[in-house]
Amino acid sequence: MVPPIEWGRPESELDEVLGVPHTAVGPDALARLRATGADVRTDAEATAAASRDWWPLAQRWALAGRAPARPAVVVRPNDVPQLAAVLALADEEAIPVTVAGGRSGVCGGAVPVFGGIALDCLALAGLQEVDESSLLVTAGAGTFGPDLEAPLRERYGLSVGHLPQSIDLSTVGGWLACRGAGQYSTRYGKIEDLVAGLEVVLADGRLVRTGAMAGAGPRSAAGPDLTQLFVGSEGTLGVITAARLRAHPLPAAEVRRAWSFPSFAAGLEALRLTLRAGATPAVVRLYDAAESARTLKVEDAHVLVALDEGEAALVEATMGVLGAACGKTGARELPERLVGTWLEHRNDVSALGAVTRAGLVVDTVEVAAPWSELPALYEEAVGALSSVEGCLAASAHESHAYPDGACLYFTFAGRGAAPDDDGWASAYYAASWDAVMGAARRHGASISHHHGIGLVRGPYLEDALGEGFGVLRQLKEALDPRGILNPGKLGLASGFGAVPAIGSLP
Repeated sequence: MVPPIEWGRPESELDEVLGVPHTAVGPDALARLRATGADVRTDAEATAAASRDWWPLAQRWALAGRAPARPAVVVRPNDVPQLAAVLALADEEAIPVTVAGGRSGVCGGAVPVFGGIALDCLALAGLQEVDESSLLVTAGAGTFGPDLEAPLRERYGLSVGHLPQSIDLSTVGGWLACRGAGQYSTRYGKIEDLVAGLEVVLADGRLVRTGAMAGAGPRSAAGPDLTQLFVGSEGTLGVITAARLRAHPLPAAEVRRAWSFPSFAAGLEALRLTLRAGATPAVVRLYDAAESARTLKVEDAHVLVALDEGEAALVEATMGVLGAACGKTGARELPERLVGTWLEHRNDVSALGAVTRAGLVVDTVEVAAPWSELPALYEEAVGALSSVEGCLAASAHESHAYPDGACLYFTFAGRGAAPDDDGWASAYYAASWDAVMGAARRHGASISHHHGIGLVRGPYLEDALGEGFGVLRQLKEALDPRGILNPGKLGLASGFGAVPAIGSLP
């Protein structure tokens, strides 16, 4: 597992930022945890590592020797029975449990706000079963992306097709818990489209299997889809321990093309026409002028990079539809090497550390909206970000497209008068998030497309779900009546305390 950024002081000397009351784990409970057979650690190195994920604001704190919040103990079960025993004990003792895998999230979802147990699921890893005829594969929740894809490709000629930027850092369980998207999602779908069934352990230690993991056939109409109840629940309703995923044969052909557009809106229109016609290129990424210059070194243009893969005839037809749509909207074709440029750098996450060390506050905010709202949402959100005091840059690109709409991925960066002014940093960060979330709500957009909710989006979720938030609250009370699972997340109230507002953090 790659750590997000170096600590500014030894792990044993870190301050904590959130400053809420922590739940201790006493000697008797520690002894019982060890008796489960799970690996149990309380040392400074382990608890510091489990105090954070890739949340950009926490990167800044780390350099100053500050952690968001530390657990009392890190527990790594070696199998599902051990995990179930750990949860049953935590439920009995009312100890908060924050589940994590690769901790690649960027919204603070893996931060153990109230201390207690950090539950490390990385030992629940590996490819467990492959049904080549049915194109179904089963893997442990702690399996990292490359460890899933490599054996599938090498032994079976298959791929799940879920290829997020964080693939080297993220796990199957994390993808599902946060409702993630791979970079080829326009062709293969997001993780909620790829999952056929789950194995989940509830707060009291009960084991539940859903969908294909419970023996259900495809497109089952046997009551509500319980699989989707846990997908996106971010460890608040249960702990995902394994999943059955849909796969596909490795593609026989690949085509790459690139275009430039006179406006971002013209590029969006080309994509709308393409998806409307039923074509689903694996990758369609439209960069505004600022990002085209910064990322692809193309000036004064809004650049689309596109890639499709699959059977040659289908790829040719799909790219033909896209090319025709680009022609209707004033596009100019560019060298296909630009797609190679994107491919070479698409999984590089080093830039975040570099800009953080330079004293900037940087983050990305991805939302998804209907085609009818996307051009106005783009203009309003970029304008609102630019107007936040201290903003140095605000830009966006479209990253995943569907027949009814697409994801816009906004980037903002700012700097205060004093590089080490963390109070300013938190206020600027919160104001920038408010800017995008407000624009998203005014244009009927979802407040998250694939990064999840965590801590950052928690305050916005009740407004986004409306009356549905009350249903979510009832589900939480029914499945986790003592509230031990990932407290403080999804904007749900917790009996362990309140989460401070991000803009008020020191």
